Amino acid sequence: MSAALWSPLIEELGHWHAAGRQLRLWLRDDDAVGPSAALDRLATCAERFHVPVLLAVIPMLAETALAGSLRDSPALLPCQHGCWHRNHAPAGAKKSEFGPDRAPEAVDTEIVKASLRLRDVLGEAILPVFVPPWNRIDPGHAARLPALGFTALSCFRDHRNGPDGGPQLLNTHIDVMDWHGGRIGRNPAGLIAEIVGLLIEWRGRPQGPDTLGLLLHHRDHDETAWAFLSDLLALADSHSAVALADPRSLIGRGGTA
Repeated sequence: MSAALWSPLIEELGHWHAAGRQLRLWLRDDDAVGPSAALDRLATCAERFHVPVLLAVIPMLAETALAGSLRDSPALLPCQHGCWHRNHAPAGAKKSEFGPDRAPEAVDTEIVKASLRLRDVLGEAILPVFVPPWNRIDPGHAARLPALGFTALSCFRDHRNGPDGGPQLLNTHIDVMDWHGGRIGRNPAGLIAEIVGLLIEWRGRPQGPDTLGLLLHHRDHDETAWAFLSDLLALADSHSAVALADPRSLIGRGGTA
């Protein structure tokens, strides 16, 4: 780890410590379908730092062999990642599996079917968290998730429930991947600057957020992404202003920023 590279974050965490605040850092990893060397690497990293990972599994693509991998990797906590991870958005619109153009009955039927299939594959150890593909779900569909058995909804930074409400929000805030620049790990300096910017904003608010979600995609990680994850967890594990959080402890605690 380069001290100069990480110094802006270390400095900001010092301000958090001086203010008597502690950041809770948690991890979500998307698009799991089956055993792989990358999944094993994620599990090893999670176990090394004693930080469970919310593992979003695509129900209709999940392989039966995944159950054995998760039994051997208790730090990986499965939840439902949509249904098929299919784009139903009209041409020209942002990708979404559960957009406003889809009928509520069709969406609910598909989600329930996928939930049953996920339990057939993985058993009952699935957390009641719904992760929509591409971090998008129409507020009307989201409002019905509690009736379908979901306690929490995990999207990305600015997602909010609509006027009809919905599950607790457990949003992520930082994506380690550069999807438009070649599906590669993002530049570490840029990632650190983005985290620091968020923490400065949160620290400046009297009742500012204290829970930061890091979004991972183990199947797409290159060495840059893996190195950033390891270095960030090493820093977090050693700093008094950061607690590595178990996603299970966040459910029921209140929404994220």
